[in-house]
Amino acid sequence: MKLRWAFAGLALFASGLPASAVSSELDDFIEAQLPESAAPGLAYAQVEDGKVLTKAFGERVEGSGEAVTRDTPFPIGSVTKSFTALAIMQLVEAGKLGLDDPVSRHLSAFAEGPARAVTLRQLLNHTSGYSTVQGNSYHGNADAAEIGLIDYAARLAHVAPVRAPGTVWQYSNLNYQILGAVIEQASGESYADYIEQHIFAPLGMKSSAVVIGAGPPSMATGHRPWFGGVRPVPGGNRSRINAPSGGIVASARDMGRYLAIWLNGEDDILSASAKASMIVPSGPVSPAYGLGWSIDPADGTVYHTGLVPGAETLASFIPAERKGVVVMVNANSGLGFADTWYLIGGAGALALGRVHQDDGSRWGPKAAYLSIALLPLLFLLFALVSWRGRQKLRGKRKTRSGRLSLWFPLVAMAGLAWLLIDLLPRVFGGSIATLQLYQPDFAWCLIAAAVLALSWAIFRLALAYSGGQGPSGQIRQEG
Repeated sequence: MKLRWAFAGLALFASGLPASAVSSELDDFIEAQLPESAAPGLAYAQVEDGKVLTKAFGERVEGSGEAVTRDTPFPIGSVTKSFTALAIMQLVEAGKLGLDDPVSRHLSAFAEGPARAVTLRQLLNHTSGYSTVQGNSYHGNADAAEIGLIDYAARLAHVAPVRAPGTVWQYSNLNYQILGAVIEQASGESYADYIEQHIFAPLGMKSSAVVIGAGPPSMATGHRPWFGGVRPVPGGNRSRINAPSGGIVASARDMGRYLAIWLNGEDDILSASAKASMIVPSGPVSPAYGLGWSIDPADGTVYHTGLVPGAETLASFIPAERKGVVVMVNANSGLGFADTWYLIGGAGALALGRVHQDDGSRWGPKAAYLSIALLPLLFLLFALVSWRGRQKLRGKRKTRSGRLSLWFPLVAMAGLAWLLIDLLPRVFGGSIATLQLYQPDFAWCLIAAAVLALSWAIFRLALAYSGGQGPSGQIRQEG
């Protein structure tokens, strides 16, 4: 595998050229929509026929007045997976890995485990059998920062995929966490050092980093939804285990250089043929995902979205038209409210010359959000009604049907609490703890609704059984 350092000079030259198809419509759209969105700042890179244009808008931190620039690093989230996949392919071309090698060939801890037959290709294209929920299970884990990738992979070696390898496609961060360990084992370098030396440096990506621990001071501060608005994400350390699946931060200028290599059709940090093999469907079980990239077979668009607490990214390109775009914002969308996706999707569509088909209404998500947000108030109202009707509740103790009506709400509310705290977060691909990282306002509404639902049922029972009965069987009046 040859690292063509001369390519860095070409990338630097290309990054300063205007993209010929850029229209003011894109910038006008961003300038109009940024104040209406939840995102304090945005940066984009547009690539067309080898030319790269980058621009930045808004603030690094809401209300700070500190402008976002083309060199401001943004967390790119799962777009990191394309870098991890690229690193694996570099090692394949170097003869250190084979795509159809079982992971156990390179990580001995897998040799006797339930995932010993999973191949590197299946990890790359998300057909390993690991689930989305499994992949999100260690988000925010307190001891994750203390675990190295190879040690963490040794733990994962004992985790059984939920489906047989190669039978179903399901997106999972677990796949790329394991691939990060494979990169370290095969290269003898840490994941961060490998990406720096073999991808960032050759491409001149000077404002990019694999973040382990605290991010660079110049990085755009992330913002999360908070009851219709956003607020900054508290600072914290990023763990090694999540680095290969979502740990890269990069500037718009750097992402323009990166996107350019996927469109140039040339041998550079990876051969043209290997790059081409990564951006086509990787098999019948994975018709819309290649190796580290999603694919829209209908129009030939290759893309990946990225989401971390406080930031979202869209990287999208059309190889046949030699054009692409990366859009990065320092906020993640709320459920219907505090939306950023209308802005991101609109900017991406306009940059690629596509029609922006999203009307931004979000009535479905808004209704879902409001239905959960209003539940705590509803149970408080139920508690008030129960208090006022406590004498009637006490009368229900005299009959079997009455006692059933007293106890049934407790069972029903326990089921509702399980749905709110366990089942519904799984619909979003994680746990309630994961949801708190991305949608803290919605997560707290779920928790409040679950707690108050159970509290109301218990309160109702306490009222029913708190009064005594006289000899005649009538409820004694208080006072």
